[in-house]
Amino acid sequence: MRMAFDPAPAEERAALYGRFEREIAEPFGMEHRFAESSEPKRIAIMASREDHCLSDLLWRWRSGELDAEIVAVVSNHPDHAGQVASLGLPYHHVPVEGDRAAAEDEVLRLLGEVDLLVLARYMQILSADFLQRLDAPAINIHHSFLPAFVGADPYARAHERGVKLIGATAHYVTEELDAGPIIDQDVTRVSHRDEIGDLVGIGRDVERLVLARAVKAHLDDRVLLDGARTIVF
Repeated sequence: MRMAFDPAPAEERAALYGRFEREIAEPFGMEHRFAESSEPKRIAIMASREDHCLSDLLWRWRSGELDAEIVAVVSNHPDHAGQVASLGLPYHHVPVEGDRAAAEDEVLRLLGEVDLLVLARYMQILSADFLQRLDAPAINIHHSFLPAFVGADPYARAHERGVKLIGATAHYVTEELDAGPIIDQDVTRVSHRDEIGDLVGIGRDVERLVLARAVKAHLDDRVLLDGARTIVF
């Protein structure tokens, strides 16, 4: 269950939370938490060379659609430094070559304490140690050709097979690759008239929409974890 309500005065909230714990949560064996909508979450974004998801999130943040504080943008490429700097946000280029553990240490140092990490088409696999030390949820986006077309050039192989649907999946990141609880998905139809470049463009549109919806749902505290799945209000 999710309940939204007007908050009690600040000086009364501690007492309210304590009463809820004693009189409702404990007698019914409830797991619960209170989230203050007036306190924007601290988020960080990681991206690689493609910028469609990153640019979309930055636009939504700038327009006020995403109520969050972006503390950093990190990439293993320097390509997006100008775009991010133009918005007054810190941009960090952390190459991932050779010593992956050292690169992850540097990313964690740069991020500090965050409430959410968004992988906006970050094309590097994060280790289990990184996720544990991050100590915050992470959301990833990828095409929905999995598991049929894994690896490189999935759009080319999908074109060869004559797919009729292109989709995207946003999910929480776990140690098991691309297997975390799904937050949002969408699909759009394609046809034999669409070439590989068309499929890529259509896929990018779906990816950025699905990722934005998943991030917004998380920021609004509308996502509840239920085992291996989510309930999104």
